[in-house]
Amino acid sequence: MKKICVYGKGGIGKSTIVSNLAAAFAYQGLKTAVIGCDPKADSTRNLTGRRIPAVLDLMRREEDSLYTLGYKEIICVEAGGPSPGTGCAGRGIVVALDRINETHMLDDRDIVIYDVLGDVVCGGFSAPLRENVADEVYLVTTSDFMALYAANNICIGIEKYAKEGSVRLAGIIYNGRSCLDSCEMAEEFATEVGSQIIGKIPMSDKISMAELHKKTVVEMYPASDICRSFMKLSTAVLNNTKTVIPSHLSYEEVEKTCLAYQRG
Repeated sequence: MKKICVYGKGGIGKSTIVSNLAAAFAYQGLKTAVIGCDPKADSTRNLTGRRIPAVLDLMRREEDSLYTLGYKEIICVEAGGPSPGTGCAGRGIVVALDRINETHMLDDRDIVIYDVLGDVVCGGFSAPLRENVADEVYLVTTSDFMALYAANNICIGIEKYAKEGSVRLAGIIYNGRSCLDSCEMAEEFATEVGSQIIGKIPMSDKISMAELHKKTVVEMYPASDICRSFMKLSTAVLNNTKTVIPSHLSYEEVEKTCLAYQRG
């Protein structure tokens, strides 16, 4: 089983990347699962065609199954958390991950992807790293300073937990959705922390249109260029063998990298 975590700043397009990457894996016949670890509980919306209940809600109802089958039999789970203002989302993720492990629902999967919010300083959001539920971490970033700042913070967490387990940084996924589209900046950051750009996803109106219909571009536009970008990314992730313990940068070093490219 290939177990990966995808981290990134909120609003960076992380869940879009995860759902389309999962769909690309499933399209190729791989048994896939997506575990959404975001309080919004919307990681699997484009795979199931709706928002599904979070694990904590299902546990309260004493439901027999904690997952929903989505596109091409992808196991879809939302670890999620409580309603806004009513509790700790990070704690909800910890409880949900424990319950998922107890049920062995992922035992037959070829690939499991954990979609995790990355700009919240909370122990619960580091659970996939701390509990060694995944071996490889991919960071999603644009060329915005705060996106790279969040990615650098995640590198700090990976460094910490890499010393205690097998988790490693496997690469950075560049999402070209920013008004400043500078993949070179992200490539420089990747080099500085000791990693690589594993794939690039260009901006496309087909992504927005597919999401409006609660679908991935892999399902809705299988012959499109943007679908081919996700298929290429899935192949790169499958074949990737380069994993590292990253060397995080200082705040000033991240700022210096961004300023250099923004000034041209």
